[in-house]
Amino acid sequence: MTGPRYTDLVTSLPANVPFVGPEEQERARGAPFRARLGANESLFGPSPKAVAAMREEAAQVWKYGDPTSHDLRVAVAAHHGVGLENVLIGEGIDGLLGYLVRLLIAPGDAVVTSEGAYPTFNYHVAGFGGVLHKVRYRDDHEDPNRLFSKAKETGAKLVYLANPDNPMGSWHSGEDIAAALDQLPEGCLLLLDEAYVEFAPEGTAAPIAADDPRVIRMRTFSKAYGMAGARIGYAIGAPDLIRSFDKIRNHFGMNRVAQAGALAALQDRGWLDYVCRKVDESRHEIARIASESGMAALPSATNFVAVDCGRDGAFATQILEALVARGVFVRKPFIAPQDRCIRISCGRPEDMAVLAEALPEALVEAGG
Repeated sequence: MTGPRYTDLVTSLPANVPFVGPEEQERARGAPFRARLGANESLFGPSPKAVAAMREEAAQVWKYGDPTSHDLRVAVAAHHGVGLENVLIGEGIDGLLGYLVRLLIAPGDAVVTSEGAYPTFNYHVAGFGGVLHKVRYRDDHEDPNRLFSKAKETGAKLVYLANPDNPMGSWHSGEDIAAALDQLPEGCLLLLDEAYVEFAPEGTAAPIAADDPRVIRMRTFSKAYGMAGARIGYAIGAPDLIRSFDKIRNHFGMNRVAQAGALAALQDRGWLDYVCRKVDESRHEIARIASESGMAALPSATNFVAVDCGRDGAFATQILEALVARGVFVRKPFIAPQDRCIRISCGRPEDMAVLAEALPEALVEAGG
């Protein structure tokens, strides 16, 4: 008896996922986390209007969701002042990343990203046989000029850039990114991940026309809108590119409950403003807690803060492990020198109280 005959590419890949979820860690430690501060979820939750819309729509879940996500696309297009033909809805940015890589990358094709940037993008590139070329961060920022130079050097078809950045929380002005586009080589597409842009200072979103064929930008309802578990995001790009997704996407991938919730969330500007204020307060509180333990919080334009532990990656890992042992779920960058930091998601006052109690103890246990 024989098993399935995998492709050579699949056989060459490790059977793992980019992240170990907090639920898996809770099972391993035999207890729930006291503060869930590692996945950059919104602990402030979704809009009550979104919850009500999803609750109402649940009675209609016997129906498939609209495969075109028409009503939500109309709302997103109006929100951004772009055409309906410029908007695509998908299963969070992660799902859209997979579709984009499938559209563009064949085995051996060059792709450029930053060393230590969002690993799920790399996971998709590897899954379709692309060849990743990486450049280093510059002063804890992704470096558009280096990225585009590397794309020219390698003949890359795709470049990944997050603004604001995950895992460091740093950001570039939108004007700087738009100006750097002149260096992007012909035939190369910039994937601009703007998952955290709602938290960022005014002027962070790049002033790039939706019809510009050099760029596709992606946003999500997982962060500021507090709907990470609903798995819904969107892309804005030139009509020909957006239309091409219909060739390969899962046309019934969006459930109707998530569509209804996202539509209500997008229309509740008051809740978004409230969450952004609470995130800003929490960023300051994380910085205060870190400072009292002798550590420095890096400036952040996201709903998390990278805290410089003051030594190397091994020391930061010890602090992380000590926090996890105390019921505080956090994560950290993987690559030096950014791995000297731990990354702490913003949270409610009760979450910050747990962090304030646990961080000094973790530091002592790590030998700080």
